Amino acid sequence: MGNCHTVGPNEALVVSGACCGSGEKRYIHGGWAWAWCGVTDVQRIALNVMTLNPHCDSVETAEGVALTVTAVTQCKIMTGELLPTACEQFLGRTTREIEGIILQTLEGHLRAILGTLTVEEVYKDRDRFATLVREVASPDVGKMGIEILSFTIRDIMDKVEYLNSLGKAQTAVVKRDADIGVAEANRDAGIRRAEAERARMDVRYTADTNIADSRREYEMAKAAFDQEVNRVRAEAELSYELQAAKIKQKIRTEEIQIEVVERRKEIDIEEKEILRKDKELIATVKRPAEAESFKVETIAEGRRAETVARAQADAMKIKAVGSAEASAIEAIGKAEAERMRQKAAAYKQYGDAALVSLVLEALPKIAAEITAPLSKTEDIVMLSGNGEGLTGEITKLVGQLPPAVQALTGVDISKAVSKIPGAQVA
Repeated sequence: MGNCHTVGPNEALVVSGACCGSGEKRYIHGGWAWAWCGVTDVQRIALNVMTLNPHCDSVETAEGVALTVTAVTQCKIMTGELLPTACEQFLGRTTREIEGIILQTLEGHLRAILGTLTVEEVYKDRDRFATLVREVASPDVGKMGIEILSFTIRDIMDKVEYLNSLGKAQTAVVKRDADIGVAEANRDAGIRRAEAERARMDVRYTADTNIADSRREYEMAKAAFDQEVNRVRAEAELSYELQAAKIKQKIRTEEIQIEVVERRKEIDIEEKEILRKDKELIATVKRPAEAESFKVETIAEGRRAETVARAQADAMKIKAVGSAEASAIEAIGKAEAERMRQKAAAYKQYGDAALVSLVLEALPKIAAEITAPLSKTEDIVMLSGNGEGLTGEITKLVGQLPPAVQALTGVDISKAVSKIPGAQVA
């Protein structure tokens, strides 16, 4: 079994050892590798930038002046082809141990270069000094797989005040040159000031003279110019008024043309508005009115047709009913006529007996009509003077019936009844 090992871009992975005693080594920068347990060794080395501060204390220069120099440098382990070299030199060491080795190498070269230069060369041209140290040290640290990214001189000091004295002498020279320059400048300035004043006065007098001449010539020329200007102004004013009148006339003509065009446009707009209103009236009034009229006419026509159909149906119904009633009346009339004919025949055959029969059939109706007013009477009291009672009165009334019928019809009921076969008269 084994494990998968990964490293970022600031580290390198060294995988050594394998099966069957293989001596192959693999260097992985920012990737991964597989390592077998027990037969493969995995080590890591950091590739981060290392900041070092080389310091050389009391190192004598070419003139024997002891200087103390402090520098700042950035370096890192190189990748690519020199990574195996760096791994051989520093694999298994800590970052502090690697920085110590590089620092000692840089300080040795710094001391060597410092001993070949003068104080003035070191102090005045720090960039050249730093470049020399970097150029000399780079091959040696490169053999160890280290790359110097930058090298800068930070401080230069001495214990004998040599640098201060050098600065004071230079300062004195600068001050002396400055004082001399100021004095010469003041002198030259005074001379130049006097010459300038004299030249200024000469120029001023010449200028005043020239100004007077120029003023006289100016006044003369001005008078001539004024005369010419007045003449030209008068002509210009007249020409301006004439031109203004022409322009006004032209403007008025253009305004009239514009008004004509505007009026035409207004007329066109009004005509289009009239057409629009006509179309609007047609769409909003006429068309709906025509539609409503058509609707009303259609409804009226339908109702008329319905009424006509109903009237025709009613007429046919009435006609059918009338025809049926006429047929019924005709049948009834015929039946009644036949009945009356048969009655007449019977009456003719039986004579007075038939009349008696009719009278007897009509007597109940006559009695009903006579007694109709009596139906509204609550109580009827019959008075009899001879003591016969109700039966006697009824018998008396029935006995008076034949004479009454004879008086009304002229038929003697008693005789007519006696003629009927089987009838007896009491």
